[in-house]
Amino acid sequence: MKTTYREAMRNALRDALQSDERVFLMGEDVGRYGGCYAVSKGLLQEFGEARIRDTPLSESAFVGAGIGAALGGMRPIVEVMTVNFSLLCLDQIVNTAATLRHMSGGQFNVPVVLRMTTGAGRQLAAQHSHSLECWYAHVPGLRVIAPATLEDMRGMLALALEDPDPVILFEHNALYNMEGELDESLPVTELRRAAVRRGGEDISLITYGGNLPKTLQAAEQLAQEGISAEVVDLRSLRPLDEKTILASVRKTRRAVMVDEGWRSGSLAAEIGMRIAEQAFYDLDAPLSRVCTAEVPIPYARHLEQAALPQAETIAATAREAMARNV
Repeated sequence: MKTTYREAMRNALRDALQSDERVFLMGEDVGRYGGCYAVSKGLLQEFGEARIRDTPLSESAFVGAGIGAALGGMRPIVEVMTVNFSLLCLDQIVNTAATLRHMSGGQFNVPVVLRMTTGAGRQLAAQHSHSLECWYAHVPGLRVIAPATLEDMRGMLALALEDPDPVILFEHNALYNMEGELDESLPVTELRRAAVRRGGEDISLITYGGNLPKTLQAAEQLAQEGISAEVVDLRSLRPLDEKTILASVRKTRRAVMVDEGWRSGSLAAEIGMRIAEQAFYDLDAPLSRVCTAEVPIPYARHLEQAALPQAETIAATAREAMARNV
């Protein structure tokens, strides 16, 4: 049966709510409105106000309440509409959720799941379109995941709810309407590791989240030119699966990181540095990256598209890497 990225998360939420009475969902407009991207549509009618809770427009308050509920033995899922809005509750996430286990000497953990939409491509302008995942991937005490396929969207929530520490789950807004056949046979434990989405021999294209479809398109373009590109989907942004990344790079000996974050201080920079630290002498060419232009994301469609990584720019960067040698 075909499903969408949106429906895959809704079904994951339904499963979580049915299987564990401690689980509840809260956030702005998650109930009566059904979520700003309609992910939780219908769940209020199905599970009631005690399990699906609309909150005031106060990110710091409702994320803090989620942290408190987790400390009290519940398994809250807190939706913060976009990563941009999460800056209003940054103190709760970084100074409280991420630190309590360490500051209490392991006496208290915070098993809260924070869902956030990230990314651009829907003409929502700068305050709703940024990719700030790397900010959270910087923080010890947090686990950060980014599902890019239907199967990952369906399976990662259950895995996140099992984690004793706070988990941030990034959903890319450009993927919500992605439709396809869902394969539910994938072992859930595999979701902690990066996945090789397309095998290749000549160059590694390393990406995650909303840029996976574009990167696969670029790999297809390159294949038609005789360049065999391997596509690695990170899945987990903290911790990074270095083993899979390095295995791919040591095989292909060239790498391009594709990241919708800004180039300066990006996750692409972190991955590139780890490759340089651990696999420098395996490389046949300098490392390259494709990131978003260093501007607030524009509203106008042609400017927004120009600012973002595209399949054409990914393929062009890979061609340049193939033409270079150390």
